[in-house]
Amino acid sequence: MRVLRWPLQISERRTLLVVGDLLLVNGAVLLALRIWTLRDPRLRFSLEFILSQTRWFVILTALWLFLASLNNFYNLHVADYLHLSGAALVRTTALVLLIYLGIYFASPRHALPRLFILYFGVASFSLVGLWRAGYVLLLSRAPFQRRALIVGAGWAGRTIARALQNLGPGYHLVGFVDDDPAKQGQLIENLPVLGTRLDLATLVRTNSVAEVILAITQDVDGELLQILMDCQEQGGAITPMTTLYEELTGRVPVEHIGDAWYIALPLNHAATGGFYPLFKRIMDIGVATVGLILFGLFFPFVALAIVLDSSGPVFYTQERVGKGGRAYRVIKLRTMISDAEEGGEAVWAKEDDPRVTRVGRFLRKVRMDELPQFINVLRGEMGVVGPRPERPEFVAELERQLPFYRMRHAVKPGMAGWAMLYQDYAGSVEDALVRLQYDLYYIKHQSLFLDFAILLQALGAIFSFKGR
Repeated sequence: MRVLRWPLQISERRTLLVVGDLLLVNGAVLLALRIWTLRDPRLRFSLEFILSQTRWFVILTALWLFLASLNNFYNLHVADYLHLSGAALVRTTALVLLIYLGIYFASPRHALPRLFILYFGVASFSLVGLWRAGYVLLLSRAPFQRRALIVGAGWAGRTIARALQNLGPGYHLVGFVDDDPAKQGQLIENLPVLGTRLDLATLVRTNSVAEVILAITQDVDGELLQILMDCQEQGGAITPMTTLYEELTGRVPVEHIGDAWYIALPLNHAATGGFYPLFKRIMDIGVATVGLILFGLFFPFVALAIVLDSSGPVFYTQERVGKGGRAYRVIKLRTMISDAEEGGEAVWAKEDDPRVTRVGRFLRKVRMDELPQFINVLRGEMGVVGPRPERPEFVAELERQLPFYRMRHAVKPGMAGWAMLYQDYAGSVEDALVRLQYDLYYIKHQSLFLDFAILLQALGAIFSFKGR
């Protein structure tokens, strides 16, 4: 008798998390309203009372989703591990309470219920915590794991295997299929090579495989195409390695694309349209204007600290490469000692750089050294969100060594970027390759929603002192 299975796709797992949280957060609001009526004899818990408090369902649900997203609560690597999701839940609940308390004390007396939000905080933490614990336990069970078979045991196959093994318990890798006779029966990434393409359809059927991951660089010939169609008829989804890798990591695997150059070269990305650049520019001007006003309030104190800490100017400018390869001078607060680069030779940045001053280290932690770049944004040389601009000396070197590096210059550089959320430093060509993978993902998928999500996570990094 065939075992009942429910192998969820990555997008379905994220949807399940969001829907589950929405239901339980609204349940927590309902429970908080019930406790409120029990504590206040003047109130009666009824349908009429619930309808009169509808605003709390909307406000608290929206606030919860906003703060949960800010804390990576829907990142599958976080959701699949109890200790990570528990920490994110604590941060989210605490922020909800703090924001409400701030609004409560700034509002007129008796304008807001005093203990209602505390009831909600306890109820939402308990209900969502139990749900997330159940999610972790369920997803580690065999019926809920997505059994997958990788076609190709080369670099691409090994790369996607490591990515899936690091993701969490959502996937169960059965093994590899490869036509190389030398690989048959071998263990690669602790997974067996089970056969050749001729065995693929049988392996899908006998191992209840839900997904076949195509990790080969050459074109799919007629014979392999027929075999893949046989697998699909048996219920096995066919997924290119590049597509799954992007979904898992938020990076474009430029080393794997081979002749399929269009995977890394998004010719029809959002920035080539008409509406997105217009709305993005409006957002850039608005954010930069507000940012410069706020920066002006702190600037006298920051400038004094920089001058007292070390000799040299408060600001410094440096040439960077912008959209279309055009050079411009970026404006930043000085965070290093004067003459940090002896002889004027460009040097890669690195973690715990000894050239950084004491004040500079703090400014970098809260990313305040970047705030003068709002001037570059207003000039149109940068955007608030985009790939980080690089120095011309490094660009020339990287364009020689990395394929598609010029593609970063198809859009304006930005103060905050997709790569910055996951990688602080690009201190070598290898680091620059990883940053390029992130930047190409952003260029392919850019949208106002993604820009807004990057801004939110960048704010989270600032308040948690996670700057470089």
